[in-house]
Amino acid sequence: MEQLLDAAPTAPPAPAAETPGPQRITFRASGSEYFRIWIVNLLLTIVTLGIYSAWAKVRRNQYFYSSTELAGSSFEYHGNPVSILKGRILAGLFVGIYALALRGSPGQAVLGVLLLVAVAPWFMWKSVRFRLHNTGYRGLRFRFAGDLHDAYINYMVRPWLSGVTAGLAIPFVHQRAKAWTHNSARYGTARFSFDAEVSDFYKLYGWFVLIGLGGFGALAWLIMAGVSPADGTAGAADAHAAEAGYVVLAGYAWFFLVYPLFMQLTQNLVWNHTSLEQHRFQSDMKWGRMVFITLTNYLAVICTLGLFLPFARVRTLRYRLESIALLPEGSLDDVLAAPQDDVGATGEGAADFFDFDLSM
Repeated sequence: MEQLLDAAPTAPPAPAAETPGPQRITFRASGSEYFRIWIVNLLLTIVTLGIYSAWAKVRRNQYFYSSTELAGSSFEYHGNPVSILKGRILAGLFVGIYALALRGSPGQAVLGVLLLVAVAPWFMWKSVRFRLHNTGYRGLRFRFAGDLHDAYINYMVRPWLSGVTAGLAIPFVHQRAKAWTHNSARYGTARFSFDAEVSDFYKLYGWFVLIGLGGFGALAWLIMAGVSPADGTAGAADAHAAEAGYVVLAGYAWFFLVYPLFMQLTQNLVWNHTSLEQHRFQSDMKWGRMVFITLTNYLAVICTLGLFLPFARVRTLRYRLESIALLPEGSLDDVLAAPQDDVGATGEGAADFFDFDLSM
């Protein structure tokens, strides 16, 4: 912050601070380091019948956050494992009630479903608040200013439109939910904003659907063309087995092309339309690179009977994070701390329990 000071008439003015260039995220985690954390977490979680999983989550996040750097500073994770464990227990109670209701009369089953649907937006809202509240950078905390009413609009009311419109409203629902979460995020006193339009999401899903239809068309062609069965039962059986093998291989190939495509299109769309006050973000994730990482990760996990999982996660996170850069417009040090409310981990525990992924 500049101050007006008395100075001699001959003193030259202080030079204006230069705007730094693009600041790309750096991810310094290594697969071998995370493997040691992962294997200890796994063993302790098994020995404690799952109780240690909350502490395992905190250890993992602290490692990943501290390994993520932006403009020379790393992120911090402040989650409380006891709070996360309480959230998971509460989520487990709701699931238990739901399971018991399904075993009862049809009326009880309907009530169980309605209960789960009614509390899901609350869990997700609490999860977003907890994750941002427990994320820090340069001594300041992030926070979430969205209210519970909007959570029900975005996570319960609008998703019904997808069913009513046979899926045609999915891009609209996705855009509104993403706009709400980003526009409600804060870093200290600074506000995030999101300016992608609904039409941008329809274009994204349009590409996804076109690729998907192409894949299904190729599968249908393989099934229709098949392998001409030879004379005799044994020949026909061999031909049908070969046909099934081609279909399975084509299905895997389609997955390894489409899943990375959706991830790449979504990340680039979201972060290229996100800003923090006057500072903008940029993402340049490449489809081909993501396909290569996804395919080689799966092959390595299969060949190592799962032991490559920590390395695969680090590889994927490194590429996704290092594809993002901050484009500063002025100093990054002018953000002030904002008052922080105490935020419980109920929703975070539930998000883990139900395997919610709100990052997309």
